[in-house]
Amino acid sequence: MTDAADAIEREAMEYDVVIVGAGPAGLSAAIRLKQLDADRSVVVLEKGSEVGAHILSGAVLDPVGLDALIPDWRDRGAPLDVPVTSDSFYVLGEEGRVRVPNAVMPPLMSNHGNYVVSMGNVCRWLAEQAEGLGVEVFPGMAASQLVFDDGGRVKGVVAGEFGREADGSIGAGYEPGMELHGRYVMLGEGVRGSLSKQVIDRFDLAADAEPQKYGIGMKELWEVDPAKHVPGKVLHTMGWPLGSNAGGGSFVYHLNDNQVYVGFVVHLNYKNPYVNPYLSFQQFKHHPMMAELLEGGKRVSYGARAITEGGWQSLPRTAFPGGVLLGCAAGMVNVPRIKGNHNAMLSGKAAAETAHAALEEGRGSDTLTEYDREVREGPIGKDLKAVRNVKPLWSNYGLTASLTVGGASMWMNNIFGWSPFTNAHGKSDADSTEPAKDHKVIEYPKPDGVLSFDRLTNVAYSFTNHEESQPAHLKLRDPDKPVEVDLKIYAGPSARYCPAGVYEFVGEGDDARFVINFQNCVHCKTCDIKDPAQNIVWTTPQGGDGPNYPNM
Repeated sequence: MTDAADAIEREAMEYDVVIVGAGPAGLSAAIRLKQLDADRSVVVLEKGSEVGAHILSGAVLDPVGLDALIPDWRDRGAPLDVPVTSDSFYVLGEEGRVRVPNAVMPPLMSNHGNYVVSMGNVCRWLAEQAEGLGVEVFPGMAASQLVFDDGGRVKGVVAGEFGREADGSIGAGYEPGMELHGRYVMLGEGVRGSLSKQVIDRFDLAADAEPQKYGIGMKELWEVDPAKHVPGKVLHTMGWPLGSNAGGGSFVYHLNDNQVYVGFVVHLNYKNPYVNPYLSFQQFKHHPMMAELLEGGKRVSYGARAITEGGWQSLPRTAFPGGVLLGCAAGMVNVPRIKGNHNAMLSGKAAAETAHAALEEGRGSDTLTEYDREVREGPIGKDLKAVRNVKPLWSNYGLTASLTVGGASMWMNNIFGWSPFTNAHGKSDADSTEPAKDHKVIEYPKPDGVLSFDRLTNVAYSFTNHEESQPAHLKLRDPDKPVEVDLKIYAGPSARYCPAGVYEFVGEGDDARFVINFQNCVHCKTCDIKDPAQNIVWTTPQGGDGPNYPNM
């Protein structure tokens, strides 16, 4: 049975393990399951048009997860071709900069031994390894609905539904999709996944955790002047242009072929509803340090996604009746390192090993508490616990406290293996937003079309496409709240926090109405996180729709 009260008849396929999401976590789980038992039936469902199409990450990859999963990855041709050659950190002012000496940074912040990568390409390679072992990988198959057994345990998902009309009715070319059942279901949907969110709520997995925290990460791929390109150069900044308006910072990673990743992260706990994360990103590129790098270059692609930032305190229980949460679906990002892919891969490996042991014992559809224990007590938990105070100190007391007290906490963990306190996050990012009457409008420079770009122009470089005849995948719980709450109380922050220009208010006063341009959506899910009324619900569109990120 399913929770949706429809009478649609669907065929069902049975597997040992069903995995949702062909990211680093899901593919690692699939590979490890087949390594342990070549006869195990494993399927991976991916909503993107191809594996890697929806993968957006910095990314400087710590290879610890890959080392554990595929020790001979170098011989197999894994696309880790650019080792980090230099690592620097700056605090910016509007015109100047101050470098933080590497010597005062805790050792865990060093990128020595890491690689600048396209995680999309890494996932494409992982999918090849999985398929070579016999894993069935189905891109273009959005898992849109959970399937539960008579005892209320998760037993599968519905995937591959196509052809509904804009009003939700069944169209002439309707395809109902299939139910894919597994003795265990692993959710590796990434940040704020729609099925993961339902599972967390249904089984109250976050009952003993702090509210999850998030950031919005935006990224452009640039081709720069070869004279300015230094393969393996890694740079991070904090400070300008965010100042006291919001927490966050930038990353600049030099790949090969004269390409550079330029990224910007804004923490979503900001109070002022007039903050515009996207325009802050565009403004950042006009800092003299950045302008010098980018002038004469060419932007190649653009994308955005939310980042889980709650860390150790916000980690929900990761096992539920019938399945587990993998990677960013649970929130395994190490915020000060700006890294989560290594933990995602480790979580997939751990989930596979615990599921394999359970299946060998004849179990199925129960709660893999062994996996949750491994997440908390193993390398993932140790990684997150050591940096647990950095983000809440930043949120509650500002950048200086995070750098000093948070830095001291990391050093204590490095030297002694512990620190004497754990700071709390306090409230959700949606609850952090304050009424517009308590804040001033922020004036941002207009993009110049050379170094900085308007949102709709940039969205074209995400190669996003949605079939317009389908129902909007961005749902409103109450159609009146966008105007009555979002606009009248908070001055319409949805028109600013979305990095793709999905939301806009048309008309004024009593004639104001809310417009959702869902075709622009890059699946970042910021709206689902930051909307003050928690009125916007992100769901999956039909399979294959959304961004198509190249080399991101």
